[in-house]
Amino acid sequence: MSQAGPFPNIALGSYDELRQKGVLRAALAEFISTLIFVFAGQGSGMAFSKLTDNAPNTPAGLIAAALAHAFGLFIGVAVSANISGGYVNPAVTFGSFMGGNITLLRAILYVIAQCLGSTVACLLLKFSTAGMVTSAFSLSAGVSVWNAFVFEIVMTFGLVYTVYATAIDPKKGDLGIIAPICIGFIVGANVLAGGAFDGASMNPAVSFGPALVSWNWKNHWVYWLGPIFGGELAGVFYTIVFINRPSHEHPSPTIEY
Repeated sequence: MSQAGPFPNIALGSYDELRQKGVLRAALAEFISTLIFVFAGQGSGMAFSKLTDNAPNTPAGLIAAALAHAFGLFIGVAVSANISGGYVNPAVTFGSFMGGNITLLRAILYVIAQCLGSTVACLLLKFSTAGMVTSAFSLSAGVSVWNAFVFEIVMTFGLVYTVYATAIDPKKGDLGIIAPICIGFIVGANVLAGGAFDGASMNPAVSFGPALVSWNWKNHWVYWLGPIFGGELAGVFYTIVFINRPSHEHPSPTIEY
């Protein structure tokens, strides 16, 4: 069931969609990709904590986290791109839904798979590190929940905008080949920008796993509402401005190199 207007392809989906083998394989791909990503990202923080004897956050630790998240997401997106689309993030998933690229039912299934992947990654980390804490995302001293909320909106907007420009836009051309690298890079850059303030989640699933395993839900809502809002805002903006252009509008000339 779809709606008219600037988003003619938005659809709720149907029960029959869940019975298709391809959908379940796609959900499994999202589960595995998110597990890979969270294991690398969360594991890098745990490893740095062990190597520095639980020292406070340092610039070196922030750089290590940025690299681990950039590389981990690059791989997570690349290995599932041809199966599920390589979302690896509920905010990206719902941002894609707002542009009519997947149904709501499939989006919900992906989010469940992503949260499960994150949880299993944290459980594996806790087991393999002999019980080390999988730290939940938290606010730094002097940072309010509203500061963090805005941070998450802006950072996730940039992430989902990048996803649209490099992976979803039908005009992307050969740019789609490097989409996983671009997506990994924007996350790494945002970790450098916001990591010292609120941890720079941009991904509700990445926040959910550590919070569940450590059972620390303080300010957890920020890491859901901020990214989801930022992702949907980017999906709406990019779709209206750059994809669903008026029929009389001529595309800009392409620059050839």
